[in-house]
Amino acid sequence: MAAMASGHAHARGGRIRMDFRSRLAAEIPHLRRLARGLAGEAALADDLVEDCLERALAKENFYDPARQLRTWLYAIMRDSRVGELRRRSRAGLVKSVDDLAPEEGEAAGEQEDQAAVRSIAEALEQLPYFHREEILLVALEDMSYREVAKIIGAPVGTVMSRLSRARSALSARLGSKQQDCSRPVHSPLPKSRLTPP
Repeated sequence: MAAMASGHAHARGGRIRMDFRSRLAAEIPHLRRLARGLAGEAALADDLVEDCLERALAKENFYDPARQLRTWLYAIMRDSRVGELRRRSRAGLVKSVDDLAPEEGEAAGEQEDQAAVRSIAEALEQLPYFHREEILLVALEDMSYREVAKIIGAPVGTVMSRLSRARSALSARLGSKQQDCSRPVHSPLPKSRLTPP
């Protein structure tokens, strides 16, 4: 009888693990999108997603099903990225926006679109990491202030004040870019997500 109960518990544990892994796999596109925004480079973003998934699988027993999986994964990704940035700053590794520039010889229409995206990426990259992170979580991932606060481990008021400063800084940087260019740069982020509610 004890062996049968043990067998049922083992089977149930296997189903729970498979369910967790299925849910984890469904979050990969969201993780990739955020990682690309945080890292700026596809290869670094892929490494960040891979690290996040490895950590999530290793910490599966610590996941609280009452918490949104995506929020938990973003917190893991954030911790991983912050750790990576600290290691890089100690090692003196710096990557400039020019290193991320597209190769020459692309079609003119693509170049204009890429120039607009690059201007936004440059403006975002100039923001302090924590401001960039919060803009991406709110504007790109459409998360609430409360969800962002849980991810970064800060009060909602802190998130709101950082976002206000970040929006102002981003707007100023994009505004100065528009004055430097003959063609205005338009943000792909909805204006409603860049301005406070």
